[in-house]
Amino acid sequence: MSIRPVKQVLQARPTLEGAGVKLQRAFGFGNTTEFDPFLLFDDFRNENPADYLAGFPWHPHRGIETITYVLAGSVDHGDSLGNRGSLGAGDVQWMTAGSGILHQEMPKGDPHGRMHGFQLWANLPSPLKMTKPRYQDVSATDIPEIADDDGTRVRVICGDFWGKTGPVEGVAADPRYLDISVPPGRRKRLAVETSRHAFAYVFAGSGTFRDASEPRGVLTEQIGGPAPVNETGNRSLVLFDAGDEVVVQAGDEGIRFLLVSGQPIEEPVAWYGPIVMNTQAELREAFAELRAGNFIK
Repeated sequence: MSIRPVKQVLQARPTLEGAGVKLQRAFGFGNTTEFDPFLLFDDFRNENPADYLAGFPWHPHRGIETITYVLAGSVDHGDSLGNRGSLGAGDVQWMTAGSGILHQEMPKGDPHGRMHGFQLWANLPSPLKMTKPRYQDVSATDIPEIADDDGTRVRVICGDFWGKTGPVEGVAADPRYLDISVPPGRRKRLAVETSRHAFAYVFAGSGTFRDASEPRGVLTEQIGGPAPVNETGNRSLVLFDAGDEVVVQAGDEGIRFLLVSGQPIEEPVAWYGPIVMNTQAELREAFAELRAGNFIK
């Protein structure tokens, strides 16, 4: 087995989106080649309703899939196709924008005012850019959760893992999306297919992700300043190099993180705002259709 070394550690950065929602962005709107097929990852965690209630009013998407995973509070959503609904704690929405959709997402806090969730954007390959839009709304109760002998727990949102299959299916990038909790002090080996790009996003506790050949405690430079590259805590994103296993060592409080992997599409990306195509000509056409009122097919 080949353990994946850590290529980079990124700390999520404060970002303002929608109508004034304060969130943390781990990657996006830059050179995302190393994350291919993924384009953007946001952590919308907040305890002040004034920082999120304005939400994400009506906006378009084309050429991508958006994956929303809610941990606390709820997100009311609606779209130009007449779909309406609400995502609660533990629920997932996997939206394939395809040829184009207008939608809105309006977050609401729990009884204590807390709102927490993630949004991931996955690219669509060129033959599927103009596919028919669709939703996969998944209830928390339909997401399988596995408990290992050492207390490690895994929610399988998409893909196959430890004999369980997540409820989201038919996604172009054939991704695996896992929510993993490792108890304090435990060391865990987690399989990841060699051909996939993979990253982990830590959102509770702390721990280390390291190559087996790397001495414990080695310090290297983190994006944004000197830091122990493998000592990862809240809002740290770990980008892995090639290999077929990820190794995590949980800290004194344990660690909880998302482990996401997908097959690279390896196509040109022409991207502006919420629309992602392959060429600048396609991008100009999409915005021309928006202005002309014939964006929805």
